[in-house]
Amino acid sequence: MGRMLPLVRGARLSPSHRREGGENRGDLRVPAWGHGAVRGCGRSLKIPTRPTGPPVGAENHFKTSAAGRMLVSLLFPPASWPVRRLGRDLQRCRWWLRGQKGAACPHRGLRTSRAAGSRDAAPVFARALNFGDKIAIVDQHGEHTYRDLFRQSLRLSQEICRVLGCSSRDLKEERISFLCPNDASYVVAQWASWMSGGIAVPLYKKHPMQQLEYVIQDSQSALVVAAEEYVGKIAPSAEKLGVPVLPLPKPGGDGPASQAAVEDVPLASCASWKDRGAMIIYTSGTTGRPKGVLSTHENVQAVTTGLVEKWEWKKEDVILHVLPLHHVHGVINKLLCPLWVGATCIMLPEFSAQMVWKKFLSSQAPRVNVFMAVPTIYAKLIEYYDKHFSQPQVQDFVRAFCRENIRLMVSGSAALPVPVLEKWKSITGHTLLERYGMTEIGMALSNPLHGARVPGSVGTPLPGVEVCIATETLRSGGRSYTVHARGDEDGTQVTPGFEGQEGELLVRGPSVFREYWNRPQETKDAFTPDGWFKTGDTAAYQDGVYWIKGRTSVDIIKNGGFKISALEVERQLLAHPHITGTCGGSVDGPGAVPGPGPEVQARGHPRARAPRLLPCLPIIRPSSG
Repeated sequence: MGRMLPLVRGARLSPSHRREGGENRGDLRVPAWGHGAVRGCGRSLKIPTRPTGPPVGAENHFKTSAAGRMLVSLLFPPASWPVRRLGRDLQRCRWWLRGQKGAACPHRGLRTSRAAGSRDAAPVFARALNFGDKIAIVDQHGEHTYRDLFRQSLRLSQEICRVLGCSSRDLKEERISFLCPNDASYVVAQWASWMSGGIAVPLYKKHPMQQLEYVIQDSQSALVVAAEEYVGKIAPSAEKLGVPVLPLPKPGGDGPASQAAVEDVPLASCASWKDRGAMIIYTSGTTGRPKGVLSTHENVQAVTTGLVEKWEWKKEDVILHVLPLHHVHGVINKLLCPLWVGATCIMLPEFSAQMVWKKFLSSQAPRVNVFMAVPTIYAKLIEYYDKHFSQPQVQDFVRAFCRENIRLMVSGSAALPVPVLEKWKSITGHTLLERYGMTEIGMALSNPLHGARVPGSVGTPLPGVEVCIATETLRSGGRSYTVHARGDEDGTQVTPGFEGQEGELLVRGPSVFREYWNRPQETKDAFTPDGWFKTGDTAAYQDGVYWIKGRTSVDIIKNGGFKISALEVERQLLAHPHITGTCGGSVDGPGAVPGPGPEVQARGHPRARAPRLLPCLPIIRPSSG
């Protein structure tokens, strides 16, 4: 075992941690890990296991109650269970389906808690009927209630099982690829895949056909579900791969006949959703062909509920959705989170700066009060604002309206340039909330909803997430790790002498994915022996928050004995008032020779701030050059 390194005493502990009897972890000790294994860093935070059965005592407590009997079968429904009974008895169990921390139970004073509510995972559709006729989705086709989505999804799941000849109504993790626009049809296809016991594999309409074929083939999809407008596009490729295509009608076009058609259709029989595969999202990483990241229903629920708690999602919220639906940002953060709590999601078919501003400033219900996007979208919105909202009285109105009616604006998926953050704050009065996540881990770090947000940082760990910054070295006995910092939602402890030191970010918790699809060796290589996922991102913990410096393999440049963060160089460049975008590349030799064309004088700007770190003066060209 490596020598023991004492941690900083007096580490911050939240009041909740003290109440729960947590010891002062400032007295813990951290080994300098070695011998080919990452050993425990002080006390390992135990994540409670979730039994496959109902909550302890629930069956006895409710043995004479119709709602209680229904509760057990609701979470673990038999194959012969008719939908008619589901709809009727769900109303009797509304208190359980809410799943809110501390939600009062009307029977004998029982209260659901976060621990009790997380004993087993359940897909979001299991909560849908609890919200009934409340509007779930608004798209180009109209409004869709939670009941509408449930019925349409159930009908589609029936068709999926019919096409695949599955009489048991449980596809047992067969993959279902689906190609849908940004509207309610996406939700219907996703939920239907889950209702059938399958794994949802979203396809992106703008990807080239070769890439769509790769995803269908690599995931070994048994079926492709396609919206009517995409059937002609995907059918030839699916036929070539020997995969059937099931057309999906436009949302809301089923009519009353569809309700009768699904009245007696049973849901998939599943004793526990916890370890069941939920979705495969493809990520390219930095090398090789895209890998399918398989997340379980537990993983998806952990990310969803963590964000719901941290960002205080409520059923009254209305989010405007403008992102693609083949990444975690668009799928979980902007879609499953609102659907989990019974909120409303307004979905635009494509991003349009004009339409986004129109929705922001509309007084028509449902009124947007939550927005999330990537930095590029915020830059486009700023550009539109500068062109069309130049009058002072209009600018005053925009700022006042946004401050009064919008409660949360989030930026993610890429580093947010400080000038964009500052400009957006001056326009809307909102400091964008920055967070950190990736396909394999969902969301891991976030700036606070309430309190100061540090520009450029990604805040602190989300509920249920453990993070660690460590340096890996090769020794004769194997791989060794030195811990710089380790933390969770209750606080972070830093090894003395490592404050602000960079290392690889490791993540552990129920949100971390199950595997890379059909890539066992790559899955094994992605984790430490005791279960930490190696993100491949260089990070540092300083001033009470975490900072992402970039991809270790491509964004950390060694020059003159220093390690330079390409993201930091980019931040410095983007702080220049005349720079709107950057692009980096490697060159042979000590510098680059510029080609013909005008140049922008940037001498003294980024290099003056970091004179020893920048290898040479950047060459900056105007867009016309």
